Amino acid sequence: MIDPLFTPITINTLELSNRIYLPAMHLGMAQDFEVTDQIVNFYAQRAKGGPGMICVGYATIDELSGNTQNIGAHDDRFIPGLTRLASAIKENGSLGAVQLNHAGRYNFSFFLNGKQPVAPSAIASRMTKEIPRALSIDEIKQIINSFTAAAVRVQRAGFDAVEVLSGTGYLISEFLSPLTNQRSDEYGGSLENRMRFGLEIVTAIREAVGPSYPLIVRMNGNDFMPGGNCRGELLEYAKILALGPVDALCINVGWHEARVPQIVAQVPRGAFAYLARGVKDVVDVPVIASHRINDPQTAREVISEGYCDMVAMGRSLIADPMLPQKARQGKENQILHCIACAQGCFDNLFKLKHVECLCNPLAGFEQNGEKSFASSGKKVLVVGGGPAGMTVALTAFRRGHSVTLYESCDRLGGQLHLAAAPPGRQEFAQLALDLENQMMELKIPVVLNTVVDKNLIKAIGPDYVLLATGAKPLQLPIPGLDLPHVADAWDVLENKVATGRRVAIIGGGAVGVETALFLAEKGTLSADTLKFLFVNKAETPETLFEMVTKGSKKITLIEMMDRVGKDIGKSTKWGMMQDLGRFGVETITSGKVTKIIETGIEFVETPGGETTGEASGGTTRHIEVDTVVVAAGSKSYNPLEKIVKEMGVPYRVIGDASRVATAFDAVHAGFKAVRDI
Repeated sequence: MIDPLFTPITINTLELSNRIYLPAMHLGMAQDFEVTDQIVNFYAQRAKGGPGMICVGYATIDELSGNTQNIGAHDDRFIPGLTRLASAIKENGSLGAVQLNHAGRYNFSFFLNGKQPVAPSAIASRMTKEIPRALSIDEIKQIINSFTAAAVRVQRAGFDAVEVLSGTGYLISEFLSPLTNQRSDEYGGSLENRMRFGLEIVTAIREAVGPSYPLIVRMNGNDFMPGGNCRGELLEYAKILALGPVDALCINVGWHEARVPQIVAQVPRGAFAYLARGVKDVVDVPVIASHRINDPQTAREVISEGYCDMVAMGRSLIADPMLPQKARQGKENQILHCIACAQGCFDNLFKLKHVECLCNPLAGFEQNGEKSFASSGKKVLVVGGGPAGMTVALTAFRRGHSVTLYESCDRLGGQLHLAAAPPGRQEFAQLALDLENQMMELKIPVVLNTVVDKNLIKAIGPDYVLLATGAKPLQLPIPGLDLPHVADAWDVLENKVATGRRVAIIGGGAVGVETALFLAEKGTLSADTLKFLFVNKAETPETLFEMVTKGSKKITLIEMMDRVGKDIGKSTKWGMMQDLGRFGVETITSGKVTKIIETGIEFVETPGGETTGEASGGTTRHIEVDTVVVAAGSKSYNPLEKIVKEMGVPYRVIGDASRVATAFDAVHAGFKAVRDI
């Protein structure tokens, strides 16, 4: 049977060997706009995996279009670096393109040495909170010329294609949208006028690069911005692009400030492929689907079912650069899937750090590689089978050590299974499975249901011990904690205990929020039932919305600090906070629980606390509940360090056993620990 993922496809005159497209992503790895060794090594590694085409960028077209961490294409001095990058991609087996973009009002004056960002109209965005300067006609013409000159540099540098970003809330889409374009000249008003800027750019590029050089446009299928472009306008724009100078369309979704989740695990795999299908129905050029296509099977389905001609797999190839090769060779059980946590990729950019990855600790550090770890073939004992334990076991084995892993419970994965319990977080269980599959493939001995003690360590006789025993729930000094209606959040998430209709959750950190959302879904409609009722028009859309967001429990979340979710990553947090409101979870901040009683809880609400739902201001309050769930955090569990230290065995404590942190920290700690062996 022919695999639709690995059939060739032609864009203009260029033949691609397969249908996998690595889209441009913010990496934060350039220095003063220059291509660095880090960028070259990152993309060379992805090229070795064998995607049909790699698009790098975005690249800047003038000094107001980005920041110094973007790849520069706005001056001839950047051509040598671009040439080196193009060569690295080609030499390692893939074709290369560069995405050109102007950030418009999404740029920050901080990055522009105090200069004001520019836009079609002087309208601020929620993202920057800055008011941009409206462009003059002469400046618009100059930007069109700058896009054209940058495209010629890309071509001169040896790249196989050029892409123009015409979506996501950046400058071209700002001209296209009536929300951000309130001009009264030939670049504003009607759809024809609002399209003019983008169309003039691609027309000018086509004239400059010639008829046979592939030109791709990445555009929104839906911007998800109230008052923005409707899908009909975007389809009209796509039709005109495809009838004119453009050879392929890459369809993405949403603006950065849109309130619809786009890249996180909450989004089902392949959920936005319908937008590519809408475009494919009205154009005759190849269409590329984007967002949350993180496994070959989803990719095959959207291609074979006619949604698109190619698939964009970006963060999927951050997590596993060899994904295309593994899929081609029938080794899909060895793929390390992107779990859409955004902890190392998108969240890092807010910190002005380069891209990393929770699942792949080598991402962003390809220049170091695993070969930097010296191997001496020691006998290594790993205690604990969570993400830190499995990562360190895999890394140590690949460095030539003899490794055995012991786990006290009946499965590997540790707290990844807890993280996977709330709605929209199931991908964390995928990471547990992926790591376990790699352990099995390498035939690393694993012993489950076994508690490691001094006698067992003596019997094994290891040269080195890696302690990854994880964490335990933190116990609070609250009277009444031992009452029968009190449960720990971990037990709730693992469905080990039943909860009543009225639930109070003590603790508004990540675990508390996840537990609240987990319980809030109880009693809501399933996806299958929702589809059945909707297709048969059994209820109104408004009633169905209520039935999928109103569960069977009344939940109150109480947090001592001034806001909930402080330890949740920025990319994920806003969506979770949005869901707390949608599902009717009452949140109380600056509230300290003082006592748990048979009928509920008592707490003191300090000044400055915020409440939602029915809560009101006051000092000491009482809430009647059927179940109290404690989600107060975790503490390191490390019972063996003293023992191995007394035995004189070299050791290292890693992951939560050393310091309670995130899954990202656990995986990276496990990877780095091998250097000490």
